Amino acid sequence: MKTQILDHQQVQKILKRMAYQIYEKNFDQKELVFAAIKGQGMEVAKLVQSALQEISKIKISLIELEINKKAPVFNGATLTPANSKLQNKTLVLFDDVLNTGRTLVYGMQAFLQENVAAVQIAVLVDRNHKSYPVAADYIGLSLQTTLQEHVSVNMKSGKISVSLL
Repeated sequence: MKTQILDHQQVQKILKRMAYQIYEKNFDQKELVFAAIKGQGMEVAKLVQSALQEISKIKISLIELEINKKAPVFNGATLTPANSKLQNKTLVLFDDVLNTGRTLVYGMQAFLQENVAAVQIAVLVDRNHKSYPVAADYIGLSLQTTLQEHVSVNMKSGKISVSLL
């Protein structure tokens, strides 16, 4: 049974709040790098980027991080664009749902060789079932679920919503 947790308007408010939080923590930065897990994480990052650009003059570079979620250890992560200059920049890593932390931990490996100033993590939903030591700096919604439940971020016709399956 599918239960809607957040509708489009609620998600928009949450993303705007996240943009303000990112701005408050990084108001002194001239540029931020948003790195996002390919798919829904990228969509969340784009929406936060848009909201942040409405309230600040911080330049935001957007990088897509492609990672095989089923076998991240064997396939590593790919950055697009690959030649992004990250040295001494603050990086905000986005994903839609933080469950075990596995995707984000392996995703961060792509940035270990770079000399970034800081790595911050932003997620739309945190399910609190961590198996890896990952804590998000920016959380849209903290949701207590059972291990059998699935959180789905839905994007249709420019509308975003969150459901529990």
